[in-house]
This record gives sequence, C-alpha cells and structure tokens, in this order.
Amino acid sequence: MSYFFIYLIIINGFVFLLYGYDKWLARRKGKRIAEKTLHQWTLLGGSLGAFLAQKIFRHKTLKKSFQRTYWLIVILQLIIVIVLVKISIR
Repeated sequence: MSYFFIYLIIINGFVFLLYGYDKWLARRKGKRIAEKTLHQWTLLGGSLGAFLAQKIFRHKTLKKSFQRTYWLIVILQLIIVIVLVKISIR
C-alpha cells in the first residue's frame, strides 16, 4: 500500500473523529472546534471522513454556508484528482 493511501486513511479517520468530537462538544455546550479548522482538515484530504461524519453524527448538515464550502472543497479535490490522472496517463 502506498504512503498516499495510508495518509488518506489516517486523515479521513482523524477528520471523522474531529467532527464527532465537535458534535459531542455541541451537545454539551462546550468550546467548539472552529468551522475553519474543520474545513482546513477536510481540504487536506479528509473529505470522505467529513462526509461520513456529517451523515452519521448529523453534524453540520443544515448549515448552508458550511455545506457550500464543504462541497467547494470536494469539487476542488475532484478537479485535482482528474488533472493528476490525466497527467499520469500521458
């Protein structure tokens, strides 16, 4: 298994747990994790972990501004993957 896939497994697991922890804090009225921080970790490759956490924990699914930024990150990541695949085919 390449280091890149190991990285993706780790970052997505971390982001999943980060969303879960933020949901836990939200229920207890504790100090929350900044949305900017959640988005930064998602941008670093944790979009699948973020997606699963949003569905499982029902966290950040109704906030339109958060969802808009999340999906822009996902689209950006897909564009990067498509470009890298095209470059590697040549």
